[in-house]
Amino acid sequence: MNKSEISEVKKHFTEKGCAVSRICTCYVGGEKNKISQTNQSFGTLPEAEEGRYLQLFKKGLSGTLGKNLFTLDFPLESEFQDGAQKFLLDLRDSHLQDEELLEKFYDKIIESYPYTQNYLILLADCNYDIPGRGSDELEMEDASDEVYHYIYCCLCPVVLSKPGLTYAPAENLFMDRICDWVVDAPAHAFLFPAFTARSTDLHSCLYFSKNSENVFEDFVFDLLGCTMPITAGVQKEAFHTMLQETLGEDGRLEIVKNIHDTLCDMMEEHKDDPVPLSLDKHEVVNVLAKSGLEQPKLDSFGNRFDETVGSQAKLLASNIAPSRNFEVKTPDVVIKVNPERSDLVETTSIDGRIYLLIEVNDQIEVNGIRLTAEAEEPEQA
Repeated sequence: MNKSEISEVKKHFTEKGCAVSRICTCYVGGEKNKISQTNQSFGTLPEAEEGRYLQLFKKGLSGTLGKNLFTLDFPLESEFQDGAQKFLLDLRDSHLQDEELLEKFYDKIIESYPYTQNYLILLADCNYDIPGRGSDELEMEDASDEVYHYIYCCLCPVVLSKPGLTYAPAENLFMDRICDWVVDAPAHAFLFPAFTARSTDLHSCLYFSKNSENVFEDFVFDLLGCTMPITAGVQKEAFHTMLQETLGEDGRLEIVKNIHDTLCDMMEEHKDDPVPLSLDKHEVVNVLAKSGLEQPKLDSFGNRFDETVGSQAKLLASNIAPSRNFEVKTPDVVIKVNPERSDLVETTSIDGRIYLLIEVNDQIEVNGIRLTAEAEEPEQA
């Protein structure tokens, strides 16, 4: 799913565009025990309660593609009897009214979800009459020919509210507030089937993890039968390690600047794409070639890529070249540069020692104090 498709689904969890028809909950204790369960038509809930649930659902579709949100493809075997995809399809087709399937679903989560505190399993049955679109991309409500029917599950921590003082009108006093168990924003969520090309995609699902580095790969595999891609942090660390080992003692600031600039230029070219830019091995090697690495180094990097992340892996450009800053670090000095002006930093050798050379304009501040930047003439001998 791309950004546009996720945004369209996110609108289903508003008062105006609500697509939720049924809602089920299972409150799980820290000892993996079921404390309470509900199953009811969403339209029977009080308006304020509906709004709270819709807010939770929307938060489970937030974040960045490739970091918090992942489109996962089901392996073919999971679509047969006893497979994860087949089970989810049966659960969806039951419209959440098969208690036996619901119990089995809850048990699968409780058995494999590694969270050790109280949490709420929040499950919704949703229906969206997909409006058609004309050549001008405007929606035509009366041109729909498909209903997107899906289930959406959020796993929300249940935490104690913070202690404090509260005003009691009856006593006209401020008193100690009683701590309540409160449902927090989803830590993990998934949507099945996926909404791809504005249509039902039974072969994929959308998975959300609030913490981009704690995606619970084993849980995803046990529940959904899908394999998670490499996380953003692992991609960044792997790329840096591969590049550092490839460069060895030949590592130069100029090459690293070129790599950073090339990646940033590519991201700028693709910034309006609905799917974030990702690079396979050959595309990354091409970036390195443009940045000044010679063929033996390129071959060495390609081999390390295969060994480290796999020959078929793809790396998000935003993960391996953060566009927010360009940082130069020594044990005692850290310099952060506007990523668009990395050209201001270079290295130079003076009397056999390596120095960082930074071009400055007429604006310099040291500890908040503005100084005058004037080129000094060398002293005459």
